[in-house]
This record gives sequence, structure tokens and C-alpha cells, in this order.
Amino acid sequence: MTGYIVGALVPIVFTLLLRSSKKVKKRGVPVDVGGEPGYTIRNSRFPSPVETSWEGISTLAELFEQACKQHADKPLLGTRKMILREVEVTEDGRSFEKVHLGDYDWLTYGKTFETVCDFASGLVQLGHKREERVAIFADTREEWFIALQACFRLNVTVVTIYASLGEEALCYSLNETEVTTVICGNKELKKLVNISGQLDTVTRVICMDDEFPSSANSRWTISSFADVKSVGRASPVDADLPLSADVAVIMYTSGSTGLPKASILLTLLKYIKFVQGVMMTHGNVLATVSAVMTIVPGLGSKDVYLAYLPLAHILELAAENLIPAVGGIIGYGTPLTLTDTSNKIKRGTKGDATVLSPTVMAAVPAILDRVRDGVRKKVDAKGGLAKKLFDLAYSRRLSAINGSWFGAWGLEKFLWDFLVFKKVRAVLGGRIRFLLSGGAPLSADTQRFINICLGAPIGQGYGLTETCAGATFSEVDDTSIGRAGSPLPCSFVKLVDWPEGGYLISDSPMPRGEIVVGGPSVTLGYFKNEEKTKEVYKVDERGMRWFYTGDVGQFHADGCLEIIDRKKDIVKLQHGEYVSLGKVEAALSISPYVDNIMLHADPFHSYCVALVVAAQHAVEDWASKQGVAFTDFAELCEKEETIKEVLSSLVQIGKKARLEKFEIPAKIKLLSTPWTPESGLVTAALKIKREAIRKTFSEDLAKLYT
Repeated sequence: MTGYIVGALVPIVFTLLLRSSKKVKKRGVPVDVGGEPGYTIRNSRFPSPVETSWEGISTLAELFEQACKQHADKPLLGTRKMILREVEVTEDGRSFEKVHLGDYDWLTYGKTFETVCDFASGLVQLGHKREERVAIFADTREEWFIALQACFRLNVTVVTIYASLGEEALCYSLNETEVTTVICGNKELKKLVNISGQLDTVTRVICMDDEFPSSANSRWTISSFADVKSVGRASPVDADLPLSADVAVIMYTSGSTGLPKASILLTLLKYIKFVQGVMMTHGNVLATVSAVMTIVPGLGSKDVYLAYLPLAHILELAAENLIPAVGGIIGYGTPLTLTDTSNKIKRGTKGDATVLSPTVMAAVPAILDRVRDGVRKKVDAKGGLAKKLFDLAYSRRLSAINGSWFGAWGLEKFLWDFLVFKKVRAVLGGRIRFLLSGGAPLSADTQRFINICLGAPIGQGYGLTETCAGATFSEVDDTSIGRAGSPLPCSFVKLVDWPEGGYLISDSPMPRGEIVVGGPSVTLGYFKNEEKTKEVYKVDERGMRWFYTGDVGQFHADGCLEIIDRKKDIVKLQHGEYVSLGKVEAALSISPYVDNIMLHADPFHSYCVALVVAAQHAVEDWASKQGVAFTDFAELCEKEETIKEVLSSLVQIGKKARLEKFEIPAKIKLLSTPWTPESGLVTAALKIKREAIRKTFSEDLAKLYT
């Protein structure tokens, strides 16, 4: 019996001793910098910010040309063949488009470079001048990438616009940047036609699809992508390569598409952040591309990348410039055709991931959440022994990842991978070895699920359009959750005091403050908005450029950053949409039922909720007319029919104010007690104290998300 006890105790004691003696790996270390005093961390492996990882390369155009010459005969860009497109009608009369896609058709590096040169020459032959700007307005596809590289070879600045952008924001973006040539798909061309009378400078439209309405607008010259290539091939033009400091891209952020009316000038200026154009130089993007290459393990010519995120987002744009630089392959897909069970895939046919079998993917949390929920739904539906086996395997691997010696390691891990998780990994092709997640925080639950079920590490990044996605990135051996990693090799990350919010770098046990990012990935600023640029961009006495993010963070002992708060009232939801809390509150406060309101947006969810202080007279008057019985006002505010009536009013007012669906609260908590300065929930000027309200009603807010 004693032997059994000793046998059980020895591994426990050994584990405890090992943990106590284990040193914390320093992923980021303090560094002396200029500018505003603060607590600054750099990547532990790089004493100074990385600008380029390739000798003699200082622009994206040079990087792409070098890659094409080195790998001329190797496949680079792949697009799936369209076999069948049909419309399925459900029993309730709704129609859904379904597609049957075939294998990938590939363009080699050499052929891609030739196509890029032809298209660049064609642009010049159409009359596009170097000083004019091109807008690319389309979903991610190989023509998008080719058009981008063609513009780079001409030193033409590209304005990137999300294909989902609303008409008002689209019109504003094109007019502000004085775009003369728009490159788009057939679907996006229809949007352009709708606002054609409001576009001041557009004279040429190039459609990526062969079929398009040629007489869409008499003010424009409309050409097909193929025709532009043919013209360029017949009349080649020499490249006009850019310099590192030249602007490569003006990238419009993915925020709200519901701009106020143009006549309300002050309001327009206040909320113009939603469609702010960020100016990125070749050097900015190259710095991020170079930094990411150093932290993705073994990235090289054997890697296959599945491209489906918007190229108008800096995460995807940087990734698609990195993959060719290491000799990898890019296969294009879409979020709606990603897996065998994706909405647009015809039943019984294969999704993009199954056909491509990628090794590397970039993802946003919403996509990974969808994968997790889909797998769990299937497991729960099977039930019985299959579910018990999955739950056991998952719990055993979770114990191991959390550091327990009694979890599934070695042979047991191999068996669980073979018996249980192999089928899960097949959802994304079965070969994923690294996932990059960005755009919003990834929940701990989803991170662990992907680690276990896909057997791949997730590199979580923190960055902004203004920093070319460069800031922090978690290393492959960092299995911690809830953190954003250590500084990228191209970035210094500084915390500065924010006394108004109660965050100081002298705080214990960790320094806290506003996050400020410095280094070569920090962009030039906002296009035609010098005032806003001066407000959030600073250049220190040593010449380093810094961007004040408005986010609040704290540094752990190993130099990794954790995001803990936000100074501004603009919050990014799970799907990447920006919500201005103050703007929405101002719009909804005109409801007769509202005495006060605080909108709450959680980055881990796709919708907003709100705390509403009910206007007693209006609500009681409604109840009286409707015959709703109540003993006191507090009871009335708890009644389901009252909450339903107030929420309905907010939805109607939100629609009239042209708010987006994600901006209008999906759920509300109705409060009967007014917020007063004495309660500490509003200021003397009756402005809401957002943080104080969050803390006071934290349980109510949590319930609204359940």
C-alpha cells in the first residue's frame, strides 16, 4: 500500500518543485525611449525596431518582384472553378444562393508578375496618372491582389474600401481622396451606379468580372479587367517604382457606415472617425510584414495560405504581402464557402479549406467562434458514447495545456488526436499548423478549443490600422490566455499615465496606463485631417513616431501586454464594427421613455446592450393606457411588456436616426431610480460616468449577454 502512496505522491511533488524553480521567460524587456515619460517595452530578441527582413528591400513593390524572380515556376495565386450556381428555395419561401466549386486554377509567380506588369501598363494606357489615386472596392480575390501590386509598380496610391461599406461612407471616401479610377466587381459596380451623381472625380471604372452593364454611366469609361491587361500587354510601360516613404495605401477603417447627413457639419466632423483614411507608406507595411515573419515558426515555401478575410483590412493585406515573400502559396476563398457546411456551399460538395488544405490561416474571433460552435453542435447532436469520448478527450488535453502533468501527454495525446480530434481538424483541411487571430479579442474558451481540437497554436495580435497592425503578438510557445503578447519586433509599446481613469505606471503589481505604440510601422496620419493627426500622433526628440491608441493596458512580468480598458467611447464589436457609444446614446435619448441611457458594447459579442433609466411619467402613462397593473414604478420597470415597449421605441428611433443594426441595443435593463450627481453615476453637468455605471450594474450587464 505504501508503494502506491509513494507512486502517487512522487509526480505531484516533482511537479510542484519544477513549477517553483521554473523561471519566467522574458518575452519583452524595458527600453529607454524619448517622448512622453512612461513604461516602455521592446521585443526581447530585437534591441531596435525591425524595418525590413530582406537586404536591399525597402518597398512592397521590390519585395514582390524579388519573390516572383526567385520562385518563377511555382504556383502563387489560386482561384476555384465555378461548376454550378443555383438558387434553393426553402419551405417558408426564402431564397438562398448555393454554389458547387471545383479545384483551384493556379497562376505561377512568373505568370502573376507578368499579369501585374500588363495591368500596370494598361492603367497608364487608359489615362491614369501617377499623382491620381486608385480605389479598390471589392471582395478578396486574386484580381484584388494583382491590381494592388500593379499600382505599387506605378507608385500609385491605393485607396482600400470594404465591399460592405454603405453608400454614404463610400461616396465620402471616394470624394475625399479624389479617386479617378475605381477597380471593383460587378456587385460593387451596382453600388457605384447608385451614387454616380454624387461622385466628383471618378472618370474610369474597371470591373473585375467579364459581365457588367457597359452603359452603366455615361460619365465613366468602363473597362473589364481582362481588357486592361490586353491593352497593357500590347503597349508595355516601364515601372515607376516607389520609395519607402511614399504612400502605398490610404486605408479606410471598417466602422459604421451610417454617416449623419452632410448638412450637419459639426456632427459629421465629430463622427468622421468611422470612415477615417489612414495613410500607410511602403515602409510602414514592410515593417509589419518583416516583424510577423520573425514570429511565425518555420514560415516558408511549403506553406499554403487560405485568403478569405477582406484585403481592405491591414491584417489580410500584410499577410498577402508576406506569403509571396517566403515563397508560399495563396488560395482564395470566402467566409460563406470556407467549409463543407458553409452557408453558400451546395450540400454534398466541398468547401475551400477541404480542397486547399491550408497550413496557415488568419482569422477573426467571429470565424473561430463559428468553427467552435459548429463542432460542439455536431458533438451534442450525436450524444451517447461519441459525446462522452469527446468530452473526456477534451478535458484530458485541457489539463495538459493548463500545465498539469496528469493531463494527456505523449502516447495518450497521440491517441486522442487520432481517435477524436482528427475529424475536427478535417473541417479546415487537416493540415493547419498555425493560426493568426486579430481584429478583436479572442475569448479564452475559443482559444483553448482551437489549441486542442485543431492542434495548432494561435498567435493573437494587438494592433490598429494606424500602426499597420503592428503592436504586440503572442509567441508560439505562450499558451496563456487573455493577453495580447509581447511587442512585435517592429514596435516599441509604451504605457503612459492616465490619472483621470485611475491608471498609472507606478501601479502595483503591474504598471498600467494608456497604450502608445512607436516604431517604423506607425503610419503618417489621417488623410486631410491634420487636426486629428496632431492629436494622436507624436514625434519625439529622437525622431521616433508614436501613436496614442486610447486603449488602456498593463504589462505582465514577462513583458506581455494585457488590454484592460479603453479611454474613448468607441468600441469594436466581435465582427469588427465600430460603435460610438456617445453617438448612439444621443440618438436614442430622444425616446419619450428615456430619462437617461448608457449603451454598453462588449468586444466579445456582436451586439450592444443598454441600461435605460425610465422616464417615470411617460412609462406610467403608457401603462395606464394599456391597462398594465403595477404597485410601484420599480415593479413596472421589471415587467416584460414594459421592457418590450421601451426597447421597441429605441429600435424605431434608431432606425429613423439611420443607425446600423449592430448599433441599436438588442437587450435592455430598465431602471427606475434616476442617476444623480449624488449617486456618483453622473457628473455635476449630468454627463454619465461610464466606468462607475459599469461597476455598479456589472451583474445586470452580464445577464444581458446570457
